[in-house]
Amino acid sequence: MYSFESRVRYSEVDVNQELTITGIINYFQDCSTFQSEDLNLGIDYLKGRCRAWWLSSWQIVIERYPRLGEEIVISTWPYDFKGIYGYRNFTIQDKQGNYLVKANSIWFFFDTEAGRPARISPEDVRGYGTGDEKKLDMEYAARKIPVPEAYQTAKEIHVMRHHIDTNHHVNNAQYVDMAREALPEDIRIRQLRVEYKNAAVLGDVMTPQVSRDENDWTVVLCGAEGQTCAVVWLQAGEQKEKEKIR
Repeated sequence: MYSFESRVRYSEVDVNQELTITGIINYFQDCSTFQSEDLNLGIDYLKGRCRAWWLSSWQIVIERYPRLGEEIVISTWPYDFKGIYGYRNFTIQDKQGNYLVKANSIWFFFDTEAGRPARISPEDVRGYGTGDEKKLDMEYAARKIPVPEAYQTAKEIHVMRHHIDTNHHVNNAQYVDMAREALPEDIRIRQLRVEYKNAAVLGDVMTPQVSRDENDWTVVLCGAEGQTCAVVWLQAGEQKEKEKIR
């Protein structure tokens, strides 16, 4: 397991003084990146080998949103490697060790020179552990997200420079932020899943297709040529009592 401590910053919270969903995902991405960099398996190592880890899917369950100024511990560990895929858990805990957020993620190893997935070698994952670490205790959802046939079209999104990361693609967290902007402001997300399909790049235009089934929302982010860039499923829920009394 790899962990680092932080304190929720003002720049990371919403109007309710709570860490945003984008902030949660950024913490998770930072945690796995820090681990890779500390093991000398980070961005420069991967670029030198024409390799990259690309995210295939997220499942994130929010027990309680961290609040402004709260001290938190972010952790991650891979629990399996199979062929081209790596499987990794994430958590955010408070200082007492209570779980605030749990997550599962599936990644695939990519050959950036050949433009296709690549099998993972022992050298590529040295230091991460044996890959047979204990999976986080949570209810695991399927990687693929069903797409409803009926939907409403939301406002087009133009990919700007601030959306782009070191892979020259739209960053994983940005797709979720785009999907969240297509939903009503007052819904409170308790769980989300993301299935990444085609990377969007600078200058692309995406159209959100929004569907609702009671408390479940599905947002399909479609490219200009009709291809699906990402499918984002979000489940809304009521505040828990321990949050209401704050």
